[in-house]
Amino acid sequence: MTDSGSGGGLRNTNYRQQTRSSRRMTTVRKVVWHVVVAIGLALIRVWWRTCRVVCVVGADNLSLALARAPSLIPVFWHQHLLFCAKHLLDQRDRGLQVGFLISPSVDGELGAMAAARVGAVAIRGSSTHTGARTLRDFYEALVKQNVSPVITPDGPRGPRFQFKSGAIVLSQMSGRPLLPMAYAARRATTFHWDKFVLPWPFTRIVIAIGEPRQIPKSLDAAGVEHWQRELAADLHRLYGEAKAQLGSRT
Repeated sequence: MTDSGSGGGLRNTNYRQQTRSSRRMTTVRKVVWHVVVAIGLALIRVWWRTCRVVCVVGADNLSLALARAPSLIPVFWHQHLLFCAKHLLDQRDRGLQVGFLISPSVDGELGAMAAARVGAVAIRGSSTHTGARTLRDFYEALVKQNVSPVITPDGPRGPRFQFKSGAIVLSQMSGRPLLPMAYAARRATTFHWDKFVLPWPFTRIVIAIGEPRQIPKSLDAAGVEHWQRELAADLHRLYGEAKAQLGSRT
């Protein structure tokens, strides 16, 4: 049901054919988007380089997770996407292949191009309209391709800080560990509409990585709710640890 797309992405071709968008990928649009992605990523890389990661709390936990399995499931709140994702992308030399969920629509090609340019895999699916199908595609990426799909359990649409069950079910199905993460920045802008955190240039950043969490294969609804609470607590605690470490550094 999936095949390899351009840039190493994993595509759900059936769903792609069923998208309701009337937009089509024209040659002109493709060229324009390649230029937009190239310029945008160049600016982002300059901005990334101005920010300084002064500490990674729990850095050994990533090594521990990779020792357990060839792929894993990084989880962090949506607002912490930028530098948690960057840290994961920087681990490619350790064999970590990162994947991002990107819409299978024509508009999603922009994100797929960006993912390919930063060395990530585009897993084409929609968390809002095709949750079960996306879970299956995540599973295939994890187990068959050894891709580690990034999951923000509260998602861009929220509710904020609500740990949805998808990552837990995926870990249960695949046997791959969850890796909770967070980061704190000394100076940052928090956007009003989704609370997304954008660190200022030249600021200091601390990343915190928690112990890998292995979800039991046998789990009922109450067990899933338990792990939702546990993992939400992990993410809040890690953010607190990152902030504390940042505060101790003058």
